[in-house]
Amino acid sequence: MRRARLLPVLAVAVLVGGCGVPVDDQPRPVQAPPGRFPSPAGTATADPDGRVDETLCFVRDDRLEAVTRRVDGLPGVDAHLQHLLAGPDGAERERGLASALPGTITVAGATATGTVATVDVRQAGEETGRNDEVLAFGQIVCTLTQRSDVDSVAFQRDGQPLEVPRADGSLSSLPLTAADYRPLLRR
Repeated sequence: MRRARLLPVLAVAVLVGGCGVPVDDQPRPVQAPPGRFPSPAGTATADPDGRVDETLCFVRDDRLEAVTRRVDGLPGVDAHLQHLLAGPDGAERERGLASALPGTITVAGATATGTVATVDVRQAGEETGRNDEVLAFGQIVCTLTQRSDVDSVAFQRDGQPLEVPRADGSLSSLPLTAADYRPLLRR
């Protein structure tokens, strides 16, 4: 009688154990599916031609203002920063946009580790002729944190954390976010 009760249990166990994916003896290559891979959600808005939005923050009337450009693909963090450093294009200048970056701070480049972009800043000359460092650092932070893969921006000089001004005038060597410059953002 005991055997009669175990037989259905064993039959179910064999059937369930036989279901599933067979195990290979060694790894096998996997073919990629046809077509383009979708970009991660929120990385950029793509149109059917693959162009995406790239946001850059410039200055108008002592305020930060975000503009959107259509580009062929979202660039890396350093290339995105280089687009910002190039300044507003002709149409953007005609709309009154400018940049506080030239003559204020000298940027050597940017890298990303996880969701933190680190911007390497060189020593500026004594007489730069500019005094709007808050706007310059705000432009960088607000531009790079528009990316879905960057949550904050840290600054360094010669491999050491650099204290930079926030909108409230305080200095911080910690990674900054757009919230640190919110009072300067054009509404």
